[in-house]
Amino acid sequence: MRGRFGTARRWYGEHRRLARRTVLALAVGIVVLTGGTVASVSWIRDTAEGHLYGEAEVPNAPVALVLGTKVDADGTPSPVLTARLEIARRLFDAGKVRAILVSGDNMNADYNEPAAMRNWLVQRGVPAHKVVPDYAGFDTYDSCARAERIFGVRRATVVTQSFHLPRAVALCRRLGIDANGVGDDSAKRYAQTWWFSSSRENGACLKAALDLLSGRDPAHLGRRETGVDDALRVS
Repeated sequence: MRGRFGTARRWYGEHRRLARRTVLALAVGIVVLTGGTVASVSWIRDTAEGHLYGEAEVPNAPVALVLGTKVDADGTPSPVLTARLEIARRLFDAGKVRAILVSGDNMNADYNEPAAMRNWLVQRGVPAHKVVPDYAGFDTYDSCARAERIFGVRRATVVTQSFHLPRAVALCRRLGIDANGVGDDSAKRYAQTWWFSSSRENGACLKAALDLLSGRDPAHLGRRETGVDDALRVS
């Protein structure tokens, strides 16, 4: 009996120590994660400060970089994406940009954000040769990195929703593009989508900082493409 009691005490003592170490490790992880997130959000805001504009005030740039998001099953841009495209169309019509690079996910043959974006713009009067698709913009980092490395963009106006804009502009600027941005607020009327997407931004800022610190390549690179150069060359 006494032996069994001693064994139980030893088992409890060993597992109590393990539990304490686990709790301590979790606490340290939470502190590091929280600190990293706060620092990342602050860095994003500082980097983007002074480069976020309304449509009327944004400086002219050769290219509008429109970042992709959900396309419906029938190939129609979602309302959130449509709001981005409408801003880009107005910037083009106003002469504030001379070409539009639409960057998004073409994960398979049945889902193609850049094609849907290009079709929407062309159907509304933007000349087809002025809209250039990037089919490998799988996230914001990839879109910005590919705009500079694959399409040779050096100066651009980034177009997305206002909650996403500081991160997008900051990434583009750190990846070699002299970027300003115009953000959409009209999609706030889709309250659930807006809230869900906005709530993800703190974590997305941490990922953006880690991507930059790692210097990772985009998921897909490849040869230099001249689509943007050609669009700017032709009137």
